[in-house]
Order: sequence, then structure tokens, then C-alpha cells
Amino acid sequence: MDKFTNSAWFMRIVAFALAALLFISINFEMESDKKSLGLSTAPEISTETIENVPVEVYYDRENLVVSGVPETVDVTLKGAKSLLINAKNQRDFKVYVDLSDPAISMGDRTVTFKISDLNEKLVATIDPEYAEVNVQERVTKEFPVEAEYNSSLLEEGYTAGQPTVSPKTVKITGAKDAIEQISYVKANLEISKGLNETVNSKATVKALDRDLNKLDVTIEPSTVSVSLEVSIPSKTVSIAPKQTGKTKDGIRITSISVDPKEVTLFGSETSLEKIDEVNLPVNISDIDGDTELELDLDKPESVQKMSLGKAKVKIRTEKVDVDEENAEPVVEEEEPETEQKQEEQVVEEEEKEDEPAAIESKIFNNIQIVPVGIQDDQNAELESDVTSITLLGEADDLKKITKDDINLTVDVSNLDEGTHDVDLAVAVPEGVEWELDSKTVSVTITQKDEET
Repeated sequence: MDKFTNSAWFMRIVAFALAALLFISINFEMESDKKSLGLSTAPEISTETIENVPVEVYYDRENLVVSGVPETVDVTLKGAKSLLINAKNQRDFKVYVDLSDPAISMGDRTVTFKISDLNEKLVATIDPEYAEVNVQERVTKEFPVEAEYNSSLLEEGYTAGQPTVSPKTVKITGAKDAIEQISYVKANLEISKGLNETVNSKATVKALDRDLNKLDVTIEPSTVSVSLEVSIPSKTVSIAPKQTGKTKDGIRITSISVDPKEVTLFGSETSLEKIDEVNLPVNISDIDGDTELELDLDKPESVQKMSLGKAKVKIRTEKVDVDEENAEPVVEEEEPETEQKQEEQVVEEEEKEDEPAAIESKIFNNIQIVPVGIQDDQNAELESDVTSITLLGEADDLKKITKDDINLTVDVSNLDEGTHDVDLAVAVPEGVEWELDSKTVSVTITQKDEET
């Protein structure tokens, strides 16, 4: 053993082993140092596309309007995978268009997209690379708003007034050429079903050009309140009981009365003008004494609805002998007229001629009240612009009178701003008298908004 350890080969082997260990140790330490100094081997290079990155636009927002810049772009990044993952997750970089130069000219121009706050070891490609933009002077102008709705949705018989808007005007801001293209500013009242009642709703305001294309502008306020008054013409007529059938033997109908005596009909004015009464059929076949019934009213076909569908009927009767009921009426022979009887007959006829004709009444509903004398700088609003009037006169005269022969006006020429009770002026044909439930109407006077 001593001979082997003292041999030259043993010493060579040991020396070689020590040299190998020293080489491995030194290389391990150098690789560690390189890694700590960022000198490791080249990292894996990758690409990553980030879609829908928001675009910021820098410009004088107080005085300019810029259009044509897309809201988002796609950004493709190239670099170390670890850096790409961090950039994609954090999204701490920005894509922007710089138009902040005070000397920038108006009109169309081509601008490139830029990127900031991106790790310098990453390379970015933006899609699209540039945008065609338009720079215009920023203008604000006030416009009146017109409300509109689909009139075909009005249910049969119903009518609608002119829709009102609040506020009446809006301020529209945009590029000068866009503002100059504005032809209509409309608030469309969205209605999804048939119209049969007054509507109060919010409506979005839109600015349109002459071809009804929507313009890219800012509207303040963007919504307005719209009110649309929907009503239906009405007419109050009498209820007329009509006997049907035949009474039983020994029963005679002495009277038939109805409660209530009138019903209000609703429908188009054309339909209502043709109706003067509503029939109430009363079957007397089963009546054998005084009776009270509740019967259905017959609604005329042209009428949309009635204020009530039933009415109470009181029937009064009396019993009679069958022989008396069927007996032929006795016709007495006329005696020759004496001279004295002839004179008495002449006197009676003269007295009848001197008697005044019977006075009857006729009610006219929904007569329009017209304000007159409105000043140019004022608005006049009536609490109610229709009323009913009763005309009194001879039957023949009343039959000839229509709604067009009646004029109701209220003079507002000398009224100041505020609410006033004003006397109604009535004009009716000669020979008839009139009565009103109220001889005054409440009128509110307001100042018109000054045009800007």
C-alpha cells in the first residue's frame, strides 16, 4: 500500500481529480454571478396581442372638437415572455394621439398613434398605425325642442292635443360644421300600446340633419319631460225606455220611468252628432204588477264607451177588466152644430192662438271657449277650454240650432300676469235664451319665453 501511494501515478491521479473539482467549482460560481448580474443565457422571446386598448386624445377640449379617432386599438408586444405577461396583466401602458399643439390647424389630418409607460425592453406595434381625424372649432348653440309621437297609436274615437315639452330649449355643443347641419331637434315619446289616456313621460333628445340622420353632438339636457293630453269627445243624451212584448190580460201599463234619465257617451264627434238618445228595451210580457228592474243599456255601435251600462226602470200598472180592456171604443154621433156652439169654437181657437208656445230646453256639450285679445308677449291658459250650455226656446227653433251657431269667448286683452276669473261672452241665435253652470272661467296669464 505504501508503495502504491508513493508511486508517481497515484500522485498524478490525485492531482487530476483536484484540478477537475476546482474547475467545476469555479464554473458554478461564475454562472451564479452571471445570473445575479443579469448575464444569464438569452431569455425566450415571444409576442402577445392585446386587443381593445383605449385611445386617449390630447387636445384643447374647451375650444376644439376632434372626430375620427377610434375608441380602441390592438397592440402587439414583442419581448421576453415574463415581461409580456406582466404588461398584459397590468395594462399600465397608454396609447394616445397628441393634438395639443396650440398652433394646430383646423380640418382633416392624419395622425399616428403613440404609446407611453411601456417597458423599454418590449417592442410595440399598433393596429391601426394611424387615424384620419377632423379638427373643428367647438360651438355651443341653443335650439327649441319639438316633441313627436306615433299618432296612429291613438285608439278609435280618442283625440290628442299638441304635446308640450319642458324645458322647451336645449344647448347643443359640437363641431361647427355639425352644428350648422342641425335641421331638427326632436324628443320622441316612446309609446308601446294604444293611446287612451294622457301621457307624461321622459324622452331622449336627438339632433338630426335635413335627411333625418343623427348628428354626433352633445345635448344638454339629454332628456326632457313630454306631456301629451289624450281625451275623447263626449255627449250627454237621454235614456228612452222602449216597450217590447204584450202585457198580460187584465194588466195595463200606466207609466214607465228610468233612473238615471241621462247617460254620457264617448266617441268621435261625427258619431256623437247623430245620436240624441239611447234606447232601453223594456219587455212588459211578464209584468203582472208594479215592478222595478235593472236593465242593460244598448250601446250604439259607433260609440266607444258609455258612462254607465245599466239603468233602473220603474213600471207602474193598474188592473182592468178583460171585457173593458177589449171593448170597442164608443163613438158618439156628432150633433149638428148650433150657431152658439160655432161661436164658442171660434173663441176657443182664438184663445189657443194667444197662448204662448211651450218652452223647451236643449243641452249642448263640449262647446269650445276661445280666448280673444291675447297680447304678443303673453300666453293664456284656460283652466277648462270647453263647457256645456243649455238653450231655452221653442222646439222648432231649437231643432235648427247646431254647435256651430254657439260662440263662447273670453276677453284676456287687459289681463296682467297671474290667474283671473273672467266672464264668458255668449253669442247664440235670436229667439233663444241660455244658461251656463258657470258664467266665468279661470284664466292664467304667463309671459312668453324670450327667444335667444
